Amino acid sequence: MGEQPIFSTRAHVFQIDPNTKKNWVPTSKHAVTVSYFYDSTRNVYRIISLDGSKAIINSTITPNMTFTKTSQKFGQWADSRANTVYGLGFSSEHHLSKFAEKFQEFKEAARLAKEKSQEKMELTSTPSQESAGGDLQSPLTPESINGTDDERTPDVTQNSEPRAEPTQNALPFSHSSAISKHWEAELAALKGNNAKLTAALLESTANVKQWKQQLAAYQEEAERLHKRVTELECVSSQANAVHTHKTELNQTIQELEETLKVKEEEIERLKQEIDNARELQEQRDSLTQRLQEVEIRNKDLEGQLSDLEQRLEKSQSEQEAFRNNLKTLLEILDGKIFELTELRDNLAKLLECS
Repeated sequence: MGEQPIFSTRAHVFQIDPNTKKNWVPTSKHAVTVSYFYDSTRNVYRIISLDGSKAIINSTITPNMTFTKTSQKFGQWADSRANTVYGLGFSSEHHLSKFAEKFQEFKEAARLAKEKSQEKMELTSTPSQESAGGDLQSPLTPESINGTDDERTPDVTQNSEPRAEPTQNALPFSHSSAISKHWEAELAALKGNNAKLTAALLESTANVKQWKQQLAAYQEEAERLHKRVTELECVSSQANAVHTHKTELNQTIQELEETLKVKEEEIERLKQEIDNARELQEQRDSLTQRLQEVEIRNKDLEGQLSDLEQRLEKSQSEQEAFRNNLKTLLEILDGKIFELTELRDNLAKLLECS
């Protein structure tokens, strides 16, 4: 099935400046799609991002990689193969956390896949090494050509007993000569077979050396092709993914164009805001000077306010005294009014009596 995208998000892409190794250089004009891909044939995970047809990220995840959150919306990781450091700026902390979780998950999966691959290679290489080692390490000795003493003893003993005791077995000389010729023929056949085996062994040894040289050449060629394939896979794998999602992308092209227009307007607005910010900086300097003047004036006003507060307290105490005097006058007035009322009543009674 090739490579398939297993997780995607959007972010602004940056790379570390190769000269200073300190400053970030933006590689995308706006937020682009950043995807995790899984290659089932090679059993590897990669992070890929395209800006149009240009690959701005092509990073293979290894167990030694680490994704670091440097702020609430920014994260980075180093790729030793590409000899660079990638940085991603997200729109929210949630997107950053999700990307970091996936990075850790696929990093662990890459580690397990690497361990399984190494175990499989060890199991595959061990039997072949043992068989090849057994053929190459056994030297050409008389025992290996003619057989060992243990292998030759039984036949020689059985056939040499009659010759050791001719009087007891009473075998004729002609029969003994025939046995001797038979064993000489067997020995010649064995020597011929051993010579053939020796030649075959030497030929196989030479073939093994030649195969090793060819294998080294193939490995170098494979490494070169692997680098070339890695470069081409970025475009080819993404092309396969684009072909797979072509229908969906056609439906979203209009939305993306509208979004692009909005972003361009936003960029223009941001440029204007930058100009305004510069003007505001100048205004801030002038306002700072005015603020200092206002603070001096404020101190003067505070002194005046303190005097006014003292005057207010004095006025309030005078008003309180006036109220108390007024209250006393009202009480006296009420008493006089009461006396006048009684006096009027008494005069009215006198008038009625008279």
